[in-house]
Amino acid sequence: MTTPDSATALKSTNAAGFGDRVGSAWLGWRQRRAARHAQQEIFYRHTIPVRVLHWINAICLAIMFMSGLQIFNAHPALYWGRYSDFDHPALWLTSETDAQGHLRGITQIGTSRFDTTGVLGASDVDGQMTQRGFPDWVTLPGPQWLAMGRLWHFFFAWIFVINGLLFVAYALWTRHFQRDLLPLKSDLRHLGRDIIDHIRLRFPKGEAAKHYNVLQKIAYFSVVFILGPLVVLTGLTMSPTMDSVFPFLLWVFGGRQSARTIHFICAFSFLGFFIVHIVMVMLAGPWNEIRSMITGRYAIDPAETNHGA
Repeated sequence: MTTPDSATALKSTNAAGFGDRVGSAWLGWRQRRAARHAQQEIFYRHTIPVRVLHWINAICLAIMFMSGLQIFNAHPALYWGRYSDFDHPALWLTSETDAQGHLRGITQIGTSRFDTTGVLGASDVDGQMTQRGFPDWVTLPGPQWLAMGRLWHFFFAWIFVINGLLFVAYALWTRHFQRDLLPLKSDLRHLGRDIIDHIRLRFPKGEAAKHYNVLQKIAYFSVVFILGPLVVLTGLTMSPTMDSVFPFLLWVFGGRQSARTIHFICAFSFLGFFIVHIVMVMLAGPWNEIRSMITGRYAIDPAETNHGA
């Protein structure tokens, strides 16, 4: 028969044993972490100009994307060609009232229609369902305010252009473009292997971690030297003033409405790049990745050694 005193003593023993196991596990983790850090090499990965230009670019893109959605909401439809074909939009965010009198959001892509109530076409504004292309939580400013959205968008667009030109000039001057961003034929030969490594979440170590892999080069090159110029040029094409100065832009993009559609696609391509970029940062080690873009220093694990015969 167990007495109250023996039961209390047993609980104390179990608690002490659990505490010892937790303490031992914590100490073991600390020792493994210290040993791992002792083997790491601290590599100066990003220079000050690259870091500063990166963060300016991130802020500009975020504000431009949200203010751009505010501008889009003034006419939430896209067309292809020189003029707006209201009867045949490529994309249309609209709303309609159902049989019960409720407002429903509708997204039409070509001839296909989808119910997107609450997100696209119709969303909650101050507790009431309201016709609105994109909801107020993704636009800047939140309430429908076209004039202010245009001011935000155009102001940060010029900062984005200047910042981009400075980055390109710096990348060419320091050979950062040729050394780190330009995909070479030798890089493309490893494309299949790099895709498999990314699927398996196998990140480079040792000397390989000091250089961008072929997928990173393709992504960064495409964003900086293709997507960036394209979003700027299509933005200029939508301006009648710029068209009078550079009339060839309308010919290049097939009309102002086509330019607006391409501009919209570019904006969401930037969003897709951002999502993938953040996911990879989180998987590769967020502290190490973010620290490298703040201080420039990146911790590299030693390359694995094969001991097979």
